[in-house]
Amino acid sequence: MAEAIAFDIAAELVTKLSSRALSQIGLWWNLKDDLDDLKRTVSTIKAVLLDAEEKSVTNNLVKVWLEELKDVLYDADDLLDDFSTEALQNDLMGGNKLMKEVRLFFSSSNQFAYGLKMGLKIKAIKARLASIGSEANTFGFMVRDRPVETSFMTKKRQKTHSFKDKIIGREDDKAALLKLVLEFESEENVYIIPIVGFGGLGKTALAQFVYNDKMVYDYFELRMWVCVSDVFDVKIIVENIIKSITGQAPDQNLEMDQLQKQLRDKIGGKKYLLVLDDIWNEEREEWVSLKELLVGGAKGSRIIITTRSFKVAKITSKCQPHVLKGLSDDDAWSLFKEIAFEQRHADSTNSAFVEIGKQILERCSGVPLVIRTIACTLSYKETEKEWSSFEDNELVRISQNDGKILPTLKLSYDHLPSHLKHCFAYCRLYPKDHEIHVQTLVQFWIAQGFVKQLNPIQSLEDTGFGYFKDFS
Repeated sequence: MAEAIAFDIAAELVTKLSSRALSQIGLWWNLKDDLDDLKRTVSTIKAVLLDAEEKSVTNNLVKVWLEELKDVLYDADDLLDDFSTEALQNDLMGGNKLMKEVRLFFSSSNQFAYGLKMGLKIKAIKARLASIGSEANTFGFMVRDRPVETSFMTKKRQKTHSFKDKIIGREDDKAALLKLVLEFESEENVYIIPIVGFGGLGKTALAQFVYNDKMVYDYFELRMWVCVSDVFDVKIIVENIIKSITGQAPDQNLEMDQLQKQLRDKIGGKKYLLVLDDIWNEEREEWVSLKELLVGGAKGSRIIITTRSFKVAKITSKCQPHVLKGLSDDDAWSLFKEIAFEQRHADSTNSAFVEIGKQILERCSGVPLVIRTIACTLSYKETEKEWSSFEDNELVRISQNDGKILPTLKLSYDHLPSHLKHCFAYCRLYPKDHEIHVQTLVQFWIAQGFVKQLNPIQSLEDTGFGYFKDFS
């Protein structure tokens, strides 16, 4: 992520170096020429950053170069913030020009000395950037245009996609699961159905598709959904099952014996459906200790498990797992077309766009998450040339191996405008599977200065909520 951060800092620096306050303070300390040189150097480096980002995926030397660039840009950014603070303090000082300069000279922080110190810092940063710039020549970076950021702000989707009630290409999978959930006669009161597949295939979406079906809703007395993920802690899972039933988390001071009793009271003798989403635990004993707490349901109860591991499927259930595969070519194209051409219906019949789109789709291996990510990125590209450029220059970064979806998500991140990158990166502070309250998250973004008030009529909170919707 260093390369994307480097571009964001470089873009911010160019803006700061163009500000009137810094120009005035630079003239006052005779530093304007140094600031102008710094601006030109940063702009030159910024022009090749897109090419550097792409090369860093396969070239470790370029990755190191970008880390060094990020470090010096952070130092330059801190320096300019220091300038801005000093300029603000000077503006707040009253009196005429002569009196102001006298006070400044005899103040505890002598401004002449301050100017000399800052001048030396600027020269040091210029030298570091010059060295980094000369290293860039050895890599042979090309000047490349950055994706236009304004398109994300000016274009809005006409509708959002809910993959809970409607997902493309999974009707047969849903029908097979509904048979197991509603019709299959099992000897066990609680029958366990694993859904297995690598990341991005839509295991969770398929489970939601079944979970929200009206027949399922009417058939079961209780429906519960718990995201398990990496940490398989029976106590935490039980607490989350109870929370899913009651809508409230149980008292944190309760011991395991008390929680077990609560759970048995809630599910005992009732026909229930429980989804345990994203299980990684492959230790049989830990699973057995949880299963023993869940067998008290009435006959016909079901547990759906989603997992990437066939071993998990084997230790949790006697039945054959439902193995999720990639979408068929027709379904993959339907999904791609629905998103990529959503705002430009005419292009969906344009042979040039269709041909490029189908070539791009071949690298997606039928994985819905990859298809949606790439199609969403292309939906903001206006011309055939932009689509071809994406195919020739960026698609090579995507692996065709099963389950290798991180390069695709990284590519999607690269195409976010800088203000959204900061907001997205901030979400890394939350632990995996943490339930994020949007209103609180937006307040944190505002406090960090990530939300910019472009429209005076719109509040920062409304702008922040707009940022959040741009991620959906």
